[in-house]
Amino acid sequence: MSRTLPAGLSVTARVPASSANLGPGFDSLGMALGIYDEIEVRTTDSGLTIRVEGEGADDVPWGPSHLVVRAIERGLESAGVWADGLDVVCRNVIPHSRGLGSSASAVVGGLAAGCALAAKLDPELAVGAARLVQLASEFEGHPDNAAASVLGGIVVSWTETAADATEASADIPEHGRVYRAVRLDPHPTLRPVVLIPEVRSSTAHTRGLLPETVPHGDAAFNVSRAALAVVALTQRPDLLMPATADRLHQGQRAPALPLTTAWIERLRAAGIPATVSGAGPTVLALGTSEFPAELRELAAADGLRVVEPGLAEGVQVD
Repeated sequence: MSRTLPAGLSVTARVPASSANLGPGFDSLGMALGIYDEIEVRTTDSGLTIRVEGEGADDVPWGPSHLVVRAIERGLESAGVWADGLDVVCRNVIPHSRGLGSSASAVVGGLAAGCALAAKLDPELAVGAARLVQLASEFEGHPDNAAASVLGGIVVSWTETAADATEASADIPEHGRVYRAVRLDPHPTLRPVVLIPEVRSSTAHTRGLLPETVPHGDAAFNVSRAALAVVALTQRPDLLMPATADRLHQGQRAPALPLTTAWIERLRAAGIPATVSGAGPTVLALGTSEFPAELRELAAADGLRVVEPGLAEGVQVD
């Protein structure tokens, strides 16, 4: 039976944006970026109030169907507690529908807040990072963005079936998927830059452009480059150019992302490793030196906002 939280408990979650794939690591590699959403949650006697400031304030529902609210409630449910009322404030900075993991960040922040409220009632209800990765990935359907926002830094993530899970745990479902991730510490000279367009992209649409099967040669190419990416991102940034090459998804999505594709080609021609950030349309550049001023000016002329967010730690809750 669920225990009810008393009114007056409050937590604040600060959750980073993320970039997924990083070139060849489709649905497996991710990176936490220093652009943050903040979620404040307070328990009340009854009802639901939600306020949204910043990105998406005019686009998202202000009610029970809001993604953050659903995630908070899932976090409470997973801990076996409930709240008669919630007051939620979302301060959004992460751009929506740009390939920067805004939905994963919303889910991670909401889950972390809900779990933290439960832990205020009973510290034994506190959950670890692995549990947050599982819960958030169940919302997303894949763990790359969610794991990056939970763990910070660079992540390698993967999916198992419950029957094939390498570790037994009460935290994983008896049936369905088990989501795993490990954090890698990025090389200290790595300086991610994102070029963010005004236009938005639908992940469902761009994912729908991908073929059901790929040639064996392309699969082998991406396996080698994804393995190399782990080395390049953590130890050998001089290998980032070959390590960010891809044959599985970027070319297939190119017709839907003409500006993104043009800028990836321009940056790579200038010697700057660049990829699509997630499903786009944001461009992720992975360099080790200052982004050239002339390219910054050209990007601005094309309607791209150039941001140097730095790498981020995972979600923090106070």
